[in-house]
This record gives sequence, structure tokens and C-alpha cells, in this order.
Amino acid sequence: MLNTSTVVIAGCGDLGAEAGLRFAGQGHRVLGLRRRAELVPAPITGRSVDLRHEVPDVPADTSVVVVAFAARSRDVDEYRATYVDGLRNVLDGIDASAADPRLLVVSSTAVYDVDDGSIVTEDTPAHAGAPTAGVLVEAEALLRERAPGAVLVRLSGVYGPGRERLVDQVRSGSARLAPGTSPHTNRIHRDDAAAALVHLAGLPDPAPLYLGTDDEPVRLDDVLRFLADELGVREPVVGDGGARQAGGDKRLSNALLRSTGWTPRFPTFREGYRAVLAGEGTRHP
Repeated sequence: MLNTSTVVIAGCGDLGAEAGLRFAGQGHRVLGLRRRAELVPAPITGRSVDLRHEVPDVPADTSVVVVAFAARSRDVDEYRATYVDGLRNVLDGIDASAADPRLLVVSSTAVYDVDDGSIVTEDTPAHAGAPTAGVLVEAEALLRERAPGAVLVRLSGVYGPGRERLVDQVRSGSARLAPGTSPHTNRIHRDDAAAALVHLAGLPDPAPLYLGTDDEPVRLDDVLRFLADELGVREPVVGDGGARQAGGDKRLSNALLRSTGWTPRFPTFREGYRAVLAGEGTRHP
């Protein structure tokens, strides 16, 4: 278990802030790094730093560093500045400090170029099928080179308070069902993703890689129909455009993460989206 010490959240946005608040609840001093420190929620201590261009100061008593970046756009150069340059600067900050922290880095299951509906595990090769996914693979390679003992957490589609794209599309009537069979979609509630990071930080001997996703890969059209029913609106019509999914067609397994004792509060999209629609949870800017 963790002793009370400093936890650094590099990229203290929505997911990072939720994880930071959970670390703070365990009694840790939490330092949140982001471009605008005033957006970091108390009791996390915010520090303004642009990690794309600056090397952060890492306190000597830091026991955990969580890297949870979010690019501002899907531009490849923005991705590289955020995920590669940002990670390099964080690693430089750790190396320059007297700390020897557990390092957890959030990546994405978008690195799996799988489109046949097959099951994906930690053993599945990561062959990026899009330029932005290729940047993530580049960042992961940098992590393995510089910090081989780090824990990489590839998350599926994160949803939750403020992450309501599908809800908005169904509500507005812009969502469309697939003309044929829709692809599988994989997702995880923001709170479960944050809980997984905190859980892995305290694990005595973690694996180098985990997939963070809920228990049920599901056809995208089934999610859209469910949301329409919950919202009391007309079911989306069949057509092109609307709420379509990037990232192929794959079914992610969370068996390894679950084997560590992590249990999602929202095991499927049903429980998670019902909580979102009920206004449960806090949106972190």
C-alpha cells in the first residue's frame, strides 16, 4: 500500500483531476500540473506548466506520477507535442529529481488496428491504423525506453460527466444507425478509469500493461437505441454520418485488470449512462 506522500498528476484535466481527488482522499498531497492551474480542483494543488514545452519540478517525496494527457485537437503535430514531447518532459523532470515514483501513463486502445470484431487483450500487437494512433505508439515506445518499469494503461472510450457526445447526438436527432451491422464499441466510465489508476498505483507488483475498459463490448447501434429509450426520444434512423465510431471493430477484454481486484462501479454502458443522465458525478474542467 502507498504511504502518504506526494502524488503528481501530469495532465490534471477531467480524468487526471478525478484520480487526483481520490489520491487526496487517501491522505496524499496531490500536485496537479496543467496549463491553467486555476482549473485544478481543491484540495489538489495546481501548478501552471505547459508540459509540451516545460520540464516540471517533481518533489523529492513523490511516490506516484500519473500521466493523463489530452490533446486539444486530432492534429498529428498537436498529438506529438502533447503525448511525445509532454511525456519526455515529465520523464526529464523525474530524472532530475530525487524521487523514484511509481509511474502510470494513460494511453488509448486506439493503438489496436483491429476491425474484425475479435477479442483484444494485452497480448494483441499494437499496430496503429491512423496517424494519431501512430503518435501514441511512438509515445509508448519512448516510455519503454526511458522507464521500463512504468505501468501503461490503455483506456477504451472514456465517457461520464461532460463526456456526453453520444447522448447529445441521440437527443438532437443527429445520430444514425448503421446501414448494416454496426461495429463493436468499448467504453469505460471516467470514474472507473480514475479508480483503476489509483488501484494500480498501490498494487505491489503490477504488470507493465493493462487494458482499462468495462465488462461488455457492445454494438454501437445497441448503445444508441438504449440512449434513445432512456431519453424518451425517437430511435435514430438508419443512414450515413451521425454518431459513427473510429477505431475499427474490436472487443476489448478487461480480464487482466479485473484479476488484480479492480471492480468497475459501472460494469456496462447501461449503468454508466444512467448515472450520466441522472446527473451523477462531477464535471472537471
